This record gives sequence, C-alpha cells and structure tokens, in this order.
Amino acid sequence: MTTEHTVAVLGPGGTGGLLAALLSRSGHRVVCLAQDRTADTLRRTGITVHSAQFGEFTAPVEADTALREPVDACLIAVKHTALDAALTRVPPKALGDALVVPLLNGVEHPAALRARYRADRVAPAVIRVESTRVAPGVIEHGSPFTEIDLAGDAVPRARLDGLAATLVSAGVTARVVEAETAALWAKMAFLAPFALLTTRYGLPLGEARTRHREELESLVAETAAVSRACGAPADPAQALARYDAFPPGAKSSMQRDAEAGRPLELDAIGGALLRAADRHGVPVPVTARLVDELRAAGH
Repeated sequence: MTTEHTVAVLGPGGTGGLLAALLSRSGHRVVCLAQDRTADTLRRTGITVHSAQFGEFTAPVEADTALREPVDACLIAVKHTALDAALTRVPPKALGDALVVPLLNGVEHPAALRARYRADRVAPAVIRVESTRVAPGVIEHGSPFTEIDLAGDAVPRARLDGLAATLVSAGVTARVVEAETAALWAKMAFLAPFALLTTRYGLPLGEARTRHREELESLVAETAAVSRACGAPADPAQALARYDAFPPGAKSSMQRDAEAGRPLELDAIGGALLRAADRHGVPVPVTARLVDELRAAGH
C-alpha cells in the first residue's frame, strides 16, 4: 500500500480535475488551487468524473485560491496561456521541498519553472489523455487510457519513483523515463504537426491528413529534424503511422480552443518549435508559414 501523500493540483480542469479525483479516490489528500468561484464549488461538491476507464464517481477535494502549506507534489495542469497568472497561486516559499510537476504542452516551460522554484524539484511530465471539464468539478474522460511519463534530469530518482507509485496507486499508468529532453520532444514532435494542421484548416484529423497530406508530411519531417537537433530521437514514418491510426474525427486541443474562441497555445507549440529551429539552423518553411497564417488570423 502506498503511503498517503498530499498533492496540490494547480488548474483542476480536464486533466488536473481527473488526476485530482483519482488521487482523492485512492486515499491521498488533494488540494485544488483555482479561482474563488471554482474553489468554492469544489469544496462543496467535490469532483465528479464520467469515465469509460474509471467509471462514474465523485471524490471530495480540498480547494483554495493559493497554496498555504507544504505538499509532497504540485501538479501544474493549466494551459500554457494561463501559466504566468496561475503561478501566483503557488508561492515558492509555501512550496518548500515539493516536486513541481508541469503537465504542459511545449518544451520551454521547465526552464521558466526552474528559475522560479528549486531547480532540482522540477519534474516535467508528459501526459496522454483526452479529458474535458464540462463544468466546475465535472470531468468527462474520453480516452481509454491515462498515461504519464515523469522526467527530471536533476530530480532525485527516489522522489520520481515515489510520485510514480502514488499515481499508479490512483489508477494512472505512470512511469519514470530517463531523458527529459527526449520525453518532451517526443510529445512535441507528435503534437505540433497535428495541432498546426487541424487548427489552420479547421478540419478533424481524418480530413486534414487526406486533403493536406503533403503539408502533413512536411510538418512531420521538419519537426523531426528540429527534435533531432535538440538531441531527441524522432521517427517521421512512425509519426505518420500514428496519425493514420487515429480516429478520423480526432481534433487537437488547439483546434478545440480555436472553435471555442479561447486563447491558443500557438506560441508554446508553434513559436517554441520555430525558436528551436532558429537556434539550430534547421529550415522549417511549412511550419513557419502555418504559424504565420494562424497568427495573421488573429490567433
């Protein structure tokens, strides 16, 4: 039996809310950090999850607008566009020795977090899940999986193993991976072409991969070249095979944000890719054009 841990969750939305509810249900203490109204709702109603993988359940959580006491780990589950504002809820002094576990898209956020918190406690993670907050404290979990790869080159391995065990005890498929850069770029190399193409053309993946095949192949090749330049292996053929295996109706989270009129993570994904390409002298003409066109469209 895993020891009970106290975990803070910054941003109890689709991803954060699901993890908060799972951790609470398995006997861990969970403190959700959110805006006043959301925190008030969560304190009263807990978090209700509708999930094919985990069933239907409601789990109690604590909630506050800021972290006020030490915790074992703080999961950061906000979108990149909200990160700076959200971090004001997690003062470095209150955090103490806790692991900081960002579940964000992109590759640039670990450096920003290490500048603010203890560098040897920032453990970037990659999560594979499809989960949506339909109302405060109500989560629809659509994917038949919830997988987390934990990394952190400077973090003591025992701390990473302990957090992985806590997540596994809650039903998550969690593992510790050796190379942080490779883990972050593996997600980026898959996500960037998918997000940029589906959002630019407003099409689900099935239509986008058929009607804009040449562009998809170029995006995949460019992203893989940047990934390799950053020291992370990438296999363009494998990436294309994964896109082709996806359900045709699949949409990227960036595309869903565009449809809902929310701010896009365009800079965290497209912008970061272009900056890395520029640093390493890798030509990325198709990626640059799509990012420019999305920015010109007001994103």
